[in-house]
Amino acid sequence: MHIGSLEFSTPLILAPMAGVTDRPFRMLCRRLGADLAVSEMVGTRPELRSSLKTRLRLDHSGEAPPSWVQIVGADPAMLADAARLNEAEGAQIIDINMGCPAKKVCQQAAGSALLRDEKLVGRILDAVIAAVTVPVTLKIRTGWDPENKNAVRIARMAEKAGIQALSIHGRTRACGFKGEAEHESLRQVKEAVTMPVIANGDIDSPEKAADILEKSQADGLMIGRAAQGNPWIFRQIAHYLAHGQKPAAPSFAEVKVTLLEHLDALYAFYGEERGYRVARKHIDWYLKAQLPPDMAAIWRRRILAIDGATDQRRMLISLLDATANHEELAA
Repeated sequence: MHIGSLEFSTPLILAPMAGVTDRPFRMLCRRLGADLAVSEMVGTRPELRSSLKTRLRLDHSGEAPPSWVQIVGADPAMLADAARLNEAEGAQIIDINMGCPAKKVCQQAAGSALLRDEKLVGRILDAVIAAVTVPVTLKIRTGWDPENKNAVRIARMAEKAGIQALSIHGRTRACGFKGEAEHESLRQVKEAVTMPVIANGDIDSPEKAADILEKSQADGLMIGRAAQGNPWIFRQIAHYLAHGQKPAAPSFAEVKVTLLEHLDALYAFYGEERGYRVARKHIDWYLKAQLPPDMAAIWRRRILAIDGATDQRRMLISLLDATANHEELAA
């Protein structure tokens, strides 16, 4: 699979997720087997470019290349300016978001709302591709709703405009994240274009990854929610695709080290005051993945009640040590 001059063999990609795929999480997933990681989406409004949120989302220092940045908006000129800005900041791939189903994004006629206006899609693609020298990719859904699937038309338009790769979430905008993603539409797109097609949606196990690759004939896989609390999923999928066997789960010792390293990276990136708040959701995901549901809920409430990075880390160590030693965790 090629994106511009970059070459990959059936890459496993961390999907862009707002509020999740910050630099610490991208670097962690890359270390645990993700071949590529896409940044949180960056807005196009000029007045927000100097905000702390935007500056953090543009921060790729220390990351292994390539730097893949997603932009979101509905105005072709503003998207082109955002693409130029990100290229100047070091982005090596620019991704255009036409797949986000969130209401606050779609109400701005951005994200997957753009799939209803194919002429505007064309103008955006032309503007962004003309604005930069790096490869431009596109992320979409299968359509606006089940009665209006236009992924094949959008894909053909994108390839003609010069898009280098297309990621497709196997649901329409109207479906949100409900039901099960279908990947038959992806195979139709794959048969209609020659550019790389990347499958996204419900890739939550090594077996599912192999099944979706076969059904869609995709060139790569993009994994989002299944990596939350389980960044080892990339390593597990890679092993299964290579050997046909599911690898052993990470040891509890590795889970402890990884989680604490993740916390420390969040504290360092955001500062302790903001970092411990950002860490809460990641801790919640890890606990849900590692503990029985009732126990995870108890400890989630305890950790959410803590103020400060030091106490948060200390309580988490106590929990992990007690769990590893099979001690009774009092309610």
